[in-house]
Amino acid sequence: MFSVIIPAYNEESVIKSTIEELKKIFIETESGDAEIILVDDGSSDKTSEASENAGAVTIRHPHNIGYGRSLKDGILAAKHDTIVITDADGTYPLEMIPALLKEYKKGFNMVVGARQGENYDESLKKKILRLILKKLVEFTAGRKIPDINSGLRVFSREEILPYFSKLCDTFSFTTSLTLAYMMNGKFVGYIPINYNKREGKTKVRLFRDSVRTLQFIVEAILFYNPIKIFIVFCCGLLGAALLNFILSFIFRLTITFYLGLGCILLSILMFGLGLISVQLKHILSSDYRIKQ
Repeated sequence: MFSVIIPAYNEESVIKSTIEELKKIFIETESGDAEIILVDDGSSDKTSEASENAGAVTIRHPHNIGYGRSLKDGILAAKHDTIVITDADGTYPLEMIPALLKEYKKGFNMVVGARQGENYDESLKKKILRLILKKLVEFTAGRKIPDINSGLRVFSREEILPYFSKLCDTFSFTTSLTLAYMMNGKFVGYIPINYNKREGKTKVRLFRDSVRTLQFIVEAILFYNPIKIFIVFCCGLLGAALLNFILSFIFRLTITFYLGLGCILLSILMFGLGLISVQLKHILSSDYRIKQ
């Protein structure tokens, strides 16, 4: 059995069809005890009423607080250990849930629907920003990731709870979940899915949410693998040193030669700080495990 968690904000027009489609999937997969939990994140329309009338367990926030917080509250309220998360706007193909569950049963800690198709790419600006964030997350995790923030996933309630304090309460919840699992050696699988056309207006604010995601990625690097940040700084300093040495050779400038030497010394210091940060991480992790 499994629980489906749906965060929603002003999705009154699509709630009924989404819940009815999920109920059909329950019948097809003989999952009679499966449940649907909709978390209304402070909607100004009748999202909660539509959800209750359609037969879903409905949780309502007094005001809008965030996508991630809605998912957390839904997960905490779930009665089954196997959790499926999806959106209410019709973009995710709910008929793919049985395929994700089947893959999950092979031993994965999490299975994600990797979005594809013309509706996923949308604007060129969004595609470029998504690519930048994807490369940063792949750099952090040290592996290729087909989709860093897909909202269609299957995972265990028991396994995700210890990471709650490290997971973002806003739009970056799924990105933070991806990093948390991968940086802790969890098995994460991906299944290609077609991304459908959105019903209604998007709630994502492209620039604002991209900046917040970037902020969280940097925080995740510092928490899970801090030396990578210091390596980036070291590479930057060594590049600056090389540039100064070239300028010194071409223009016979003494100052640029000494600047180059200074950059090399700073890169050595930066790498040393990186090693210290790794040791501190191991010490703090050990203390946490002992307390547990």
